[in-house]
Amino acid sequence: MSTDTEHVEDGTDTSVLETWREWYHLPVLGAVMLFMVWLRTQSYDRFVTDDGAPALAGIDSWYQWRTINWTAENYPHTMPYEVWTGFPTGSYVGQFGTLFDQLIVTAAMIVGLGSPSEETLYAVSLLSIPVMAALVAIPVFYAGRRLGGTIGGLVSVLILALAKGQFLSRSTVGQLDHHVGEVLFMAIAVLAMLVAVTVGEREKPVYELIAAKDWDALRTAAIYSALAGIALTLYIWVWPSAVLLIGIFAVFFTVQLCLDYVRGISPDHIAFVGAVSLGVTTLLTLLLIERPSSTGSTSFGILQPLAAFLVAAGCVFMAWFARQWNDWELERRYYPLAIGGLITATFLVMWIALPSLFDTIVGNATRRMLPFGEATTDLTIVEAQPPEDFFDRAFTEFGSAFYTMLAGLAFLAIRPLFGREFRAEHTLVIVWSLMLISMAATQVRFMYYLLLAVAVVNAAFIAELVQLFDLDLTGSLRSLRQIETYQVIVVILVVLLLFAPLLPPLATATAWERGQQTAPHSSSTTWEESNEWLQGNTPAPGNYGDANEADRLDYYGSYNPADGDYEYPNGAYGVISWWDYGHLITTQAERIPHSNPFQQNAKSSAAFLTAESEQRGELILDAIAAGGSVAGQSNDELEGTIEGNETDEEMRYVMIDNQMAGGKFGAITRWTGPGYQHYVTPEDYEPGQQVPRDEIRQTFGDVPYDDTMLSSLYFDDAVGMEHYRLVHEDDQRTATYVSYAIVDAQTDQVLMGENGQPQVGINRQFDRRTQIQLQRIQQNPNYDVEVFDQRQAAAVKTYERVDGATIAGSLEDTTVSDTDNATVAATVELETDSGRTFNYTQRSNVSEDGSYEMTVPYATNDELGVDDGYTNSSVAATGEYDVTVFAPGQQGFPVAQYSGQTAVSETAVVEGETVDDGPLEEVEQPTGNETSGNETGTESGDSGSTDDGTTDNETTESVAPVAVEPAH
Repeated sequence: MSTDTEHVEDGTDTSVLETWREWYHLPVLGAVMLFMVWLRTQSYDRFVTDDGAPALAGIDSWYQWRTINWTAENYPHTMPYEVWTGFPTGSYVGQFGTLFDQLIVTAAMIVGLGSPSEETLYAVSLLSIPVMAALVAIPVFYAGRRLGGTIGGLVSVLILALAKGQFLSRSTVGQLDHHVGEVLFMAIAVLAMLVAVTVGEREKPVYELIAAKDWDALRTAAIYSALAGIALTLYIWVWPSAVLLIGIFAVFFTVQLCLDYVRGISPDHIAFVGAVSLGVTTLLTLLLIERPSSTGSTSFGILQPLAAFLVAAGCVFMAWFARQWNDWELERRYYPLAIGGLITATFLVMWIALPSLFDTIVGNATRRMLPFGEATTDLTIVEAQPPEDFFDRAFTEFGSAFYTMLAGLAFLAIRPLFGREFRAEHTLVIVWSLMLISMAATQVRFMYYLLLAVAVVNAAFIAELVQLFDLDLTGSLRSLRQIETYQVIVVILVVLLLFAPLLPPLATATAWERGQQTAPHSSSTTWEESNEWLQGNTPAPGNYGDANEADRLDYYGSYNPADGDYEYPNGAYGVISWWDYGHLITTQAERIPHSNPFQQNAKSSAAFLTAESEQRGELILDAIAAGGSVAGQSNDELEGTIEGNETDEEMRYVMIDNQMAGGKFGAITRWTGPGYQHYVTPEDYEPGQQVPRDEIRQTFGDVPYDDTMLSSLYFDDAVGMEHYRLVHEDDQRTATYVSYAIVDAQTDQVLMGENGQPQVGINRQFDRRTQIQLQRIQQNPNYDVEVFDQRQAAAVKTYERVDGATIAGSLEDTTVSDTDNATVAATVELETDSGRTFNYTQRSNVSEDGSYEMTVPYATNDELGVDDGYTNSSVAATGEYDVTVFAPGQQGFPVAQYSGQTAVSETAVVEGETVDDGPLEEVEQPTGNETSGNETGTESGDSGSTDDGTTDNETTESVAPVAVEPAH
């Protein structure tokens, strides 16, 4: 009995082990995927607010939420054209409003039983990103399994799960963006092509089978090739710029067909796969075209089907050309040289005959795939910058798995040297991996693509180690009993090599720690209050003034202008800010920004913000409305653009935040020129000029930056400007700025940099980074930090652009005789809803006949509001304008001689009316030898100036806790 029992148990153990060996990867893969979802949803509660408002982790995520909502309202359609951004033309959104949105909305439809609430749609949208990230593990596993068996596939998904770089940061909850969709569908497309080329090698389709119409012999290869083409199309449908994978496949087919022919293998086999797969992609992407004339990579235009067709045709040509080469009885080894020459000639002809297509192909290659030739303005985008140290960044992202990936690529490449089988899929993996390395070296965000290659190729690395050390990892009892000590050591070392840098204690930050740190984007939370104010206190676009056409601008409407330039209705208006914030203005305020994170109109926004006078700023905005180019144009050229192109489309609001006034200003200047140094260098400063410590404030206290529209609005509250008035400021957050110079402690002069420029920081936002920098400088005994200016302002300020009311008056009833030297000033005290007060002052010279005029943007009442088509300003006058006439006194100094008060109506301000100045009364002059050189009112945007140069409401103590004080 005992023997029988023992026999049955042995059989059962064997059966269980065999079953486990065959299927164990499925529970392991499932566990890894669940871990990936958990990892990315740890911070879910941070993105679910009490009031149900969305809170997202990226600026682009806000716009993705907009297109998801649009798709839900217009299901199953996606947004073809966006009129709620890019004023005054609108914008084709391209890579937003794609299959990515349809998948999310479809899932929400299922969860919501056909009619999901906004809460359901939001929850599904948040969770869809971590779920898509986990789904990436499936194609990665099967791609790795093809190269390194089941163990290799599991190693691939473990690397994917533990990676802590770009892929993780872009796939956590709150990152509502299509990046994770890109990774998922690229992985699927590459896996499908790996399978297709392997089937092509096995089935060996040739031209003769096609000519004989032997479809049975061609069926299997055709089906798998068509599936690869469908997978590639889905990737493009998620992200139009996925045309870059067509380029990668083009390189692969070129290399592989040359290799096959040189090795005496018919190139027909792989050419068939290329022709069918890319042919299917050509046909399917033709159905996706939304802009037939567009050759841009971010549009569903002609580029995608054209690129696919060229690759398919190229495969057919190379197979035909190989047959011709045989007929000509030429050496096979010269075939690749001939192909290279033909490709070069093709690009040369394209450059001459089709320069726009050539520029598109080469431009996209240099911007996205090759680490050189990037545009200067691209470098102002954080995610589009190349990593400072590629290998250091790669180690941070992937640990030593990046280097074992390089070893795996080398092992694949040298397989023929050891007489081992080298398949077409090996070539594809090598080409794909090298191209992803190049892409990651070009733009840091493409590290999330490179992770795919790192994960998959490490399976090949594992397979080679198994082969080298004769490891049997099948999991059978026999293999476990026969394992040697050195083999155990090898396994342990490999595990440590691959995973130790990603795990404690070696990892400085683990994947789960990074996942815990996910939070809503700081700019989105900073701007939320101001955008909500804009939505509730300004007329709906189309209702400004006496227009009543807001119903023509449905927020979820469908628009598709034939010429790509939408004609806005009367009463529509734009909001000008820096492009970073365009999506927030669209989604949080439901207003129409001029520029946006598509970088549309970035140059014109930069031109306005850096304009060094109100006159030029006004010309730029009028030229924008007239549809002309503004960057680099002179004032006369701008006037020429405006003449004859009158339009009702206006820029009505300007929004500026602390980042624009501080750290982002340098990036703004790169779009229009002159460079940043121009704005922070005094006009009379000579290069190399030595500046003693006691002359720092005098030398650097007045720089061109202070004259820019950005600075005049943000720091000076539009004092002295005619057409701009503060209507709202963030009353919850403020920002502090410091201007400082680094002083050589030995010479007591400003330190000069290697470029010959003084080491001076102008209006640096005093955040933690600046604090640390200045503290480090002060710790060096050779240097001092001289802080010569400090400012404070609200985090976000909103201005309205108005015609302005003209205060007109005359001195004919006064005793002022010297009117040539007389001036007049109008001052009004204003108060924000947070209780901050400041003075606005406007000045003018008196004309020869004693008349004067001044244009002012602030009203002294709030008689108009949103219901009238105007703004409910949160900044109100505390009284009327004090109008004061100054004329030379006995000693020649200007003296206040007459004064009076004038009320300015809101109607006069918004319609540009003239207001008669009230009666002026003579000002009693001081007795004795006292004379006054001061005028009523101040030119500062704050309450007035104190003796030390700071303003009354500046908080100089704000820097004391971190010991950043002027050095003496």
